Amino acid sequence: MPFTRLIQRDDAAAIAEILNSSREFMAPTEPDRDESFYTVEGQLQIIGVALTEHQAGIRLPHVILDDDGGVVGRATLNEIVRGPLQSASLGYYVDGRRNGRGFASRATAEMVSIAFGELGLHRVQAGTQLVNLASQRVLVKNSFRQYGYAPGYLLLAGEWRDEVLFQRLATDRVDGQAAEYPRSAITRP
Repeated sequence: MPFTRLIQRDDAAAIAEILNSSREFMAPTEPDRDESFYTVEGQLQIIGVALTEHQAGIRLPHVILDDDGGVVGRATLNEIVRGPLQSASLGYYVDGRRNGRGFASRATAEMVSIAFGELGLHRVQAGTQLVNLASQRVLVKNSFRQYGYAPGYLLLAGEWRDEVLFQRLATDRVDGQAAEYPRSAITRP
């Protein structure tokens, strides 16, 4: 059974419920949001945009599923770029009540498989805040390597936050034998 699937308009209620119940859990890593973001109507608008961008080939919006097929989060390949770059940015979140149970790791593995297989991309990148060690573990477990540090990268919870940048290339070996990226590229100032 797949761990993700393409988002549907019918997922709006489940996503709104996850976002509301996980508000405090997600607050440190989220931008300031309008209250409509947390409603079914707001999520219907977001899903509509995501599906339009999917049709245009620039986004792959999925939901993360539990073992019973219930929605427990989202995983999205954003900013899909073709041409010489062949790249996308991965974003994900899991219901705070279901965090730490492997859902993000399994979804990340599946999204990377789709990116390199079905979509034929060369690179998938992701960023995390310095303090988000759980998300960094998800990425490392999926053979992402840290390649950079971006000070003041995102405005989250009302503050400009630094990000640790990770990537995985389609050509990276996943048996632990691939060369590390140069340390000079990933040291924090």
